[in-house]
Amino acid sequence: MGNRLSKIYTRTGDDGSTGLADGNRIAKNAQRVEAMGTADELNSHIGVLIETLPSGDELIETFRRIQHHLFDLGGEFAIPGSQVIGDEHIEWLEQTLDHHNESLPPLKNFILPGGTAATAQCHLARAVCRRAERVVVALGHEDSINTASRHYLNRLSDLLFVIARQLARQNGGQEILWEQKKSGL
Repeated sequence: MGNRLSKIYTRTGDDGSTGLADGNRIAKNAQRVEAMGTADELNSHIGVLIETLPSGDELIETFRRIQHHLFDLGGEFAIPGSQVIGDEHIEWLEQTLDHHNESLPPLKNFILPGGTAATAQCHLARAVCRRAERVVVALGHEDSINTASRHYLNRLSDLLFVIARQLARQNGGQEILWEQKKSGL
């Protein structure tokens, strides 16, 4: 690990730029910085989700692993050209997704976020994950990226959706289904 910050403020970003891990400086509103920030935001939402789960819940370990992956993903964006997320990460997500989807009934309606605090937080993390994927797609249009990172975010949003469905059913709960007739005024 490189140098640790002993002083949190440096004033080097006061001009609207930020430093990448490779030493280059870029504008704070650059697409690469947006990708780093959105991965960090998603990681934070998953941290909140973990805190809504009861101690010892098996999902905690899954979500902690995902948090480590997201930290690595942010590192990829901070070092242009680096690749940390690979096919094995995507395969793990797919296996985890299949495992959690096995017990769920087929989806026949759209689902509204909510039902329990954990379910709502999982849906919020899913929505941020979808935004992170869009940001990474945009970054890929202007710079070279590791396409596995984009694939990872796509699978992760699917996993978060499936886990939200599971969380809604815990303790006798149920999903909140969208009803078209309630959409009218």
